[in-house]
Amino acid sequence: MATTAKEQFLQQFGEHYGYPNAPKTIDQIRATEFNRLQDLVYLDHAGATLYSELQMESVFKDLTNNVYGNPHSQSDSSSATLEIVRDARQQVLDYCNASPKDYKCIFTSGATAALKLVGESFPWSCNSNFMYTMENHNSVLGIREYALDQGAAAIAVDIEDVNPRIEGENFSTKISPHQVQRRKAAGLLEGETMECNFSGLRFDLDLATIIKEDPSRILGTSVCKNGRWLVLVDAAKGSATMPPDLSKYPVDFVALSFYKLFGYPTGLGALIVRNDAAKLLKKSYFSGGTVAASIADIDFIKRREGIEELFEDGTASFLSIASLHHGFKILNSLTVSAISRHTTSLALYTRKTLLALRHGNGSSVCILYGPHNSMETCHEMGPVVSFNLKRSDGSWYGYREMEKLASLSGIQLRTGCFCNPGACAKYLGLSHTDLISNTEAGHVCWDDRDIINGKPVGAVRVSFGYMSTYEDAKKLVDFVTSSFVSPQNHVDNGKQLKGVSGFLDTCYYLKSITIYPIKSCGGFSARSWPLSNNGSLKHDREWILKSLSGEILTLKRVPEMGLISSFIDLSQGMLFIESPHCKEKLQIRLQLDSYDSAIQDIELQGQRYKVYSYSNETNAWFSEAIGRPCTLLRYSGSNHEFMLDRTNDVVACKDTNSAVSFANEGQFLLVSEESVSDLNKRLCSDVQKSICGTETQVNANRFRPNLVVSGGRPYDEDGWRDIRIGNQYFRSLGGCNRCQVINRSLNAGQVQKSKEPLATLASYRRVKGKILFGILLKYASVNGEQQQCDSWLHVGQEVHPD
Repeated sequence: MATTAKEQFLQQFGEHYGYPNAPKTIDQIRATEFNRLQDLVYLDHAGATLYSELQMESVFKDLTNNVYGNPHSQSDSSSATLEIVRDARQQVLDYCNASPKDYKCIFTSGATAALKLVGESFPWSCNSNFMYTMENHNSVLGIREYALDQGAAAIAVDIEDVNPRIEGENFSTKISPHQVQRRKAAGLLEGETMECNFSGLRFDLDLATIIKEDPSRILGTSVCKNGRWLVLVDAAKGSATMPPDLSKYPVDFVALSFYKLFGYPTGLGALIVRNDAAKLLKKSYFSGGTVAASIADIDFIKRREGIEELFEDGTASFLSIASLHHGFKILNSLTVSAISRHTTSLALYTRKTLLALRHGNGSSVCILYGPHNSMETCHEMGPVVSFNLKRSDGSWYGYREMEKLASLSGIQLRTGCFCNPGACAKYLGLSHTDLISNTEAGHVCWDDRDIINGKPVGAVRVSFGYMSTYEDAKKLVDFVTSSFVSPQNHVDNGKQLKGVSGFLDTCYYLKSITIYPIKSCGGFSARSWPLSNNGSLKHDREWILKSLSGEILTLKRVPEMGLISSFIDLSQGMLFIESPHCKEKLQIRLQLDSYDSAIQDIELQGQRYKVYSYSNETNAWFSEAIGRPCTLLRYSGSNHEFMLDRTNDVVACKDTNSAVSFANEGQFLLVSEESVSDLNKRLCSDVQKSICGTETQVNANRFRPNLVVSGGRPYDEDGWRDIRIGNQYFRSLGGCNRCQVINRSLNAGQVQKSKEPLATLASYRRVKGKILFGILLKYASVNGEQQQCDSWLHVGQEVHPD
């Protein structure tokens, strides 16, 4: 009998996978404590791990059966709460094997707040050095601001193992400092991370011992000064699977975050501080709970002597602190060492499998970051796998493309630089010039610009938690294989988007015309409709809704906008609007009088617009319709130009100024009836294969087109460059890049969401990171002359490509 993939995995990793000595196996844990993950593969545990249902049941039972009072009060419930807080401090110290004689636990609002506390309280001077690794998180880099402002020097260092670590041999780590940073004419603090949240690389905490006892041994005399080195460890990520052993390593400060350990509570962290190091910290602000006495009208305070009380401003989050017990109970039942072995086996399997993937021409699919080649390096790596994907021609897939497709497949992961600029630049080979030019070009964290000048500016990261399974890792690998591995020697499956030759002899005609007066709201169909002065459909996307905070509301963020229907009667000069959430219909005159409306400026897609506003009554109607406060604005007119960008036979739209009216890109969106029919056939086929949901059909309106054409073959429109409808001329701006908005449908007055049709479109309509369906058009001049302004389009008119 052939060995299954899981059997092969267990043959290699079965000794480490799962929890054979725990009360429940990994499969039992998933079945009884994580029912919500049935259709979801969650792989962002480095961002936030998941709480178990058993854990939350225990928390709820605890909070409903006990009375917890403010621990600053003296009542019985408050005194009991104070004991709970003290017990929780001890649990945190025990987790890091820290003696209460040497260390104290200060509760903070998170790991970032713990790091900030050290930065703002440390006695920086011109004689101080702040040294940190290139792999440190932004929350550690932020301490640099305190140091530089007080004249201290800041030094980033690279840390690498010169030779693989062998038990019993001497420390073999090499530290390479970067240039010294100063703002003014420079106690010493060294910031270190336990585990790089970009690559998963773990750092040897023997470094802490050497830094404190003999820093010149690895730093050299040029960096070392006469003074005392203190060591700060950011353990927010690494402590989930390998907490620092403070009985073994003389670390001075350790920052922790509890939602990284067991999912709940959020908004709570801790700073474990060595007693003698705490005495160096200087605190200016005082608050309730941090002073023993103060006088309001003279400069007098007596601060509390206890380290915890001195630094915990205000009332501690005592209900969250009371919940820690239930999280630690989960970890203790499994043991951290077993969690580490379990998650490492999944990460190593994923690294090895991804690394082995090849395109049909033999080229590598996956580029991994950090050590990953052998079992010998597994102890150096946390349960993080960071990578980027390449096409068969050597070009990069964008990480946003990966993230979008993964989401359609029910896989949750993270992309970007993960708030770790040093590691990101280091592993991606981005120079200072690259980083600065990318920023000056407008690239910021969390935007969609994933490839700049041919280089990725971030990566894909998957990370495993104690409840992760082999099936999670396998689904990820299968997804990458099916979506990004080219079986033959071609760039990608985008060649299916090329237009089909021979359409000149085919008869096409205009099947329907749809106008959407209010951007992202429902539209209406017309047999005939005039074009406006700028060539778009008259009154199409002429109105928008704006939130009170200034955000332009769209269907992507506010699905309820799709429930609003509209209709324009040109003869009456009225816009009629309805919503299932409003009893009365709304009527708006098309003719605007200057005394009716105020004019204001807004910014949309980087452009300034002059718009008209409406009365409070009108705004109240729309606020009720979408369930949030908003205002209605009307476009006042502008002139705009477009340009074409042809790359590898795929035409993309570039709007050099802004959208026409409030359209995102082109004046018109055209969809082919035959293309929709072909998509529906594929959807039915996928349903039979149990790939997609129960809904098997979509109509053209799902894509919110202005124009639907009929005739010819599916996707003929991909090859159109110029078309004529009646006596009006239009130019194609290329394919329309689709997002998850098309996965939303209206049913019985409710907005329903699924994975289709975008998931199916992604399987055959994807090119260079875009999922294309339909084409965008602009009204075109003929021989440089403007067409007539009072032209109309009519259903039934012939459509002539090129």
